[in-house]
Amino acid sequence: MGSFSIWHWLIVLLIIVLVFGTKKLKNIGSDLGGAVKGFKDGLREGGAADAPVPPSGQVTSSQPTGADKTTIDVEARNKS
Repeated sequence: MGSFSIWHWLIVLLIIVLVFGTKKLKNIGSDLGGAVKGFKDGLREGGAADAPVPPSGQVTSSQPTGADKTTIDVEARNKS
């Protein structure tokens, strides 16, 4: 009693085709497919762009501070 038989689904499909028409249903299907494809492409492109980038004002170094006296701060040199 809780599930629909194949005849129920065929009647629902017939009503949908009569209301919307086959051409409209075809356009909806292709538009939906294009939207899903665009969404997947956006996720693929967005994943590469989301890599963590250190802020430009922060300098990371493997050496302790003050260990190398020949290091020149490029931003300080450009300001003077």
